Amino acid sequence: MAYQSKWQHLPTEAINPDTLGIDRMPVLDIIDLFVAEDRKVVTAVHRERERIAHGVEIIVESLRKGGRLILVGAGTSGRLGVIEATEMPTTFGTPAGLVHAIMAGGQDAVFRTREGAEDNFEEGGRSIARLRVSKRDVVVGVSASGMTQFVRGALTAARKKGARIIFVTCWPGTELQNFVDLIIAPAVGPEVIAGSTRLKAGTATKMVLNMLTTIAMIRIGKTYGNLMVDIHVGSEKARDRARRIVATVTGGTQEEAAVWLKKARWNVKAAIVMKLTGCTYSQALKKLKEAEDSVRTAIGKDLEESLRDARAAASPSRSSSRSSSSSSS
Repeated sequence: MAYQSKWQHLPTEAINPDTLGIDRMPVLDIIDLFVAEDRKVVTAVHRERERIAHGVEIIVESLRKGGRLILVGAGTSGRLGVIEATEMPTTFGTPAGLVHAIMAGGQDAVFRTREGAEDNFEEGGRSIARLRVSKRDVVVGVSASGMTQFVRGALTAARKKGARIIFVTCWPGTELQNFVDLIIAPAVGPEVIAGSTRLKAGTATKMVLNMLTTIAMIRIGKTYGNLMVDIHVGSEKARDRARRIVATVTGGTQEEAAVWLKKARWNVKAAIVMKLTGCTYSQALKKLKEAEDSVRTAIGKDLEESLRDARAAASPSRSSSRSSSSSSS
């Protein structure tokens, strides 16, 4: 019997007719080609906007009920999940266990490819069992081809535990339509290099995961306007940003902001509430809890006008700086 490939008809394995002669093209032309192909990614992701919005709703509902977000993938898809999970505590001050990433092949596979790990259906299931996944959790399987057995094993195990399932893939024709709660499938077309899904498929996946995690964090009160008021202040850069955020929101100086942050134990949200309402640290925490962690609700103040004023005040100096630079050159 002739060998039949399971992958050859997948869009992620297709040969791109526009890049057939890429190995003899001038470098600038290759760059232009990359940019043209990446423009297709934005369009493909935008077509999935309603599904992405539904995915956000699923995640927010889970998080508000005490559930977790678990991202599962292999290879590039797995590493993108690791990036999302790793960034959540520093950007949004989430507890370490709120967003997990499961990588086929384990932590070592993040830095060095573990050939064959993605083919292990059973290990995918075991990885879910180790996390004690429950019906409160959301599991996001990430597989550009839609065929990764490790991911399928994880989703199968998660489904048995009653978890909500979101599947992110670049294969719109996947047969998992009836198995998961939601499929997000940007159709990015053939890669510049056939089968290299770290390119357009990776970019599309990164965009989708960015939206799912970031918008979910916005919805549960992790930002005030577009400011990351739940930032973790473990570095000097983060502490500087915290001072600037408090100063911007409260209309004070950065020196004053530093005073309030120290009173609030470097809790940016609490510092803002304390400064603007005159309450104590414990009272600020109570206000935030009653407001479901929303600074806007806790202080009853919209941020947009003060931010526009701050930008307008800074604008002339920026223009003057540019003019001076141009004159001196």
